[in-house]
Amino acid sequence: MDTVVGIIATILILGILVFVHEFGHFIIAKRNGVHVVEFSLGFGPNIWSKTIKGTKYSIKWIPFGGACQMLGGDMGLMDMEDEEYAKMIQEMEGKLFTEKSVWARMAILFAGPLFNFLLAFVFAVILFTFAGVDTPRVGKTIEGYPAEAAGLQAGDVIYSVNGHRILTQRDLSLYMQFTYKEGPITVVFERDGEKYTVELVPMEQTQEMAEEEKQQLHQNSATSEDEDEPATRRMLIGFQYMGREDVGALRILRLSGHEVVYWIRVTFKSLGMLFTGKASVNDLSGPVGITSVVGETVKETKEDGAGMVLLNLLNLTILLSVNLGVMNLLPIPALDGGRLLFCFIEVIRRKPVSKEKEAYVTIAGFLFLLALMIFVLFNDIRKLF
Repeated sequence: MDTVVGIIATILILGILVFVHEFGHFIIAKRNGVHVVEFSLGFGPNIWSKTIKGTKYSIKWIPFGGACQMLGGDMGLMDMEDEEYAKMIQEMEGKLFTEKSVWARMAILFAGPLFNFLLAFVFAVILFTFAGVDTPRVGKTIEGYPAEAAGLQAGDVIYSVNGHRILTQRDLSLYMQFTYKEGPITVVFERDGEKYTVELVPMEQTQEMAEEEKQQLHQNSATSEDEDEPATRRMLIGFQYMGREDVGALRILRLSGHEVVYWIRVTFKSLGMLFTGKASVNDLSGPVGITSVVGETVKETKEDGAGMVLLNLLNLTILLSVNLGVMNLLPIPALDGGRLLFCFIEVIRRKPVSKEKEAYVTIAGFLFLLALMIFVLFNDIRKLF
């Protein structure tokens, strides 16, 4: 049953993410006078389709991915010998993607990832409104750890670490995991409206502390904690957080924006680990891996009620939405980022790149992505057994 729920939830989550991404391209293309030939969700044969004002809207059988196909937006691969296609272009003169200014094309291409970031922001607002915010407030210090020795107490709020502003619990985790190397750190905290500064040396996490933290994370569900981040050696200050807190509307809006920025940073740092060898392509996950994570999330939180399951899935959707936006902005041919790169080159050269060269590079990029997708698919399946 959990597996079925996980599959359905994954299809819905990915469907929402893809719809919003492609709708970003669609709405900005329309605003710039570009004719959209087809707006589709999924791949393969159609389940349903309808043509409205020359645009075909369709839902396809394979429920992963989608497309916003713009007239002339196929990177120069138009078949001008096709009489029907040539006639369509003649009738739609002035509405081709390639006829628009480079700035209009850049806006259309950037709109997809931007809408994913906006979706993550809206979902973060909903999550924080109903589940509270993970403020960096000390719940209790751990005996024998540096926080206790430095005099930190329950109720203290961590303000900054080595000059890095801390707004949420995960900001500190991100700093300790990716930035901190070794030696003492300077911690600024607030107590009763006053700021205090202490210096301490973090300790490596013990197995006992790891198990205790895992139990706390399960109790404080609907949190985007480090369980979604790459596992590394962990150095700790030595305290547990108070838990989520209700805050005012303005702070929710501020922290929702911060949430999007946080996951953008995590995604880029994770990619950095991939390129520096600290992580491997075996750590990548596709739809199968996402389905497994969603199913596990449902299984672990269903005892807390449907509301908590939805909040945890909402939290996961925020991460995936930001991830989709960032990945599409990478300068890889066939992705939005690759096409944006050609636009930047056009701005610098003051003339477009040859359509033939652009087409060759795009095809190479598409084949690379196809090979990567197949590898990730088989890798996800292998992890299941």
